[in-house]
Amino acid sequence: MGEPLIRHRRDDDLKACVEALATVHRADRYPAQWPADPGGWLTPDGMLDAWVAVEDQRVLGHVALTRTGDVLAADVGRAPAELASVARLYATASARRRGVARALLATVTRAAAAEGLRAVLEVEEGGRAAVALYERAGWRHAGSRPGDWTTADGRTALLHTYVAPAAGTR
Repeated sequence: MGEPLIRHRRDDDLKACVEALATVHRADRYPAQWPADPGGWLTPDGMLDAWVAVEDQRVLGHVALTRTGDVLAADVGRAPAELASVARLYATASARRRGVARALLATVTRAAAAEGLRAVLEVEEGGRAAVALYERAGWRHAGSRPGDWTTADGRTALLHTYVAPAAGTR
């Protein structure tokens, strides 16, 4: 199998994105609570753009870029207008260890930089594989704080904030 194609998400991709997300939720409990409107969850308020990884018409992964809220911006110590948030990043189990999540992360990071924005994200402490991905990609841990939701195992979420490397440093 070759590299999957990374492209902008189209409206007609949403059903396949939801189906892929359902497999991730079953395997990894991401998202922790299945949303009442999964298509809406994949299209959050403030979304700037979204991308999918596809192979043979199958969606293997997804990522979105959104405006950054005040709390996350404060965690990073920058104005929200200087930042863009990585959101809804996932890869299906069949796409793991093939570089799909890494390629989606690189795509969204470049897109933010092209707009003069620094990419940031939050990850729940239980997402150890995701944290390893971000750190391998040169993202810097900027702080941690309790979330306002409960994880699948019943504990209060602990959110770690990460900042992308400066454009041109990786």
